[in-house]
Amino acid sequence: MKSRNFPPSPILWALFGAGGMLSALTGPVLVFIVGIAVPLGFLLPADTLSFVHLQIVLHSLIGKLILLAIIVLYLWHAAHRIFKSLHDVGIPPGTVAKLACYGSALVGTLITIYCLTTIR
Repeated sequence: MKSRNFPPSPILWALFGAGGMLSALTGPVLVFIVGIAVPLGFLLPADTLSFVHLQIVLHSLIGKLILLAIIVLYLWHAAHRIFKSLHDVGIPPGTVAKLACYGSALVGTLITIYCLTTIR
C-alpha cells in the first residue's frame, strides 16, 4: 500500500516559500519599527501605535487581510521548517511529527481567522 502524501507537497512548498519570503522581507522591519524605533521615538511619535490607531487598522478589511497573511504565512513557514529540521535532531519525520507540525499551523490559522472575524 502506497503512503499518501498529505498535505500535498506543492501546497506546503508554496506556503513555505511565501512565508519565508514574507518573513525575510517584513520580519526585521517589523521588529525594528515596533520594537526599537517607535518606543525610542526615532521614527514616529510613541502614541502612533496606540490602541486606538491599531483598532482603526483592525476594523478595516485590508488591515485584517494583511495581518492574516503575515500571521498565517509565518506559521506555515515555521511548521515546514521545523518538520524538515526534525531529522537533524534525531526525530524521525513520520506521521505524528507531520501532524504535530502542520496541525499546529492549521490550528493557529483557524484561531487567527476566528480572532480577526470576531473583531467588531
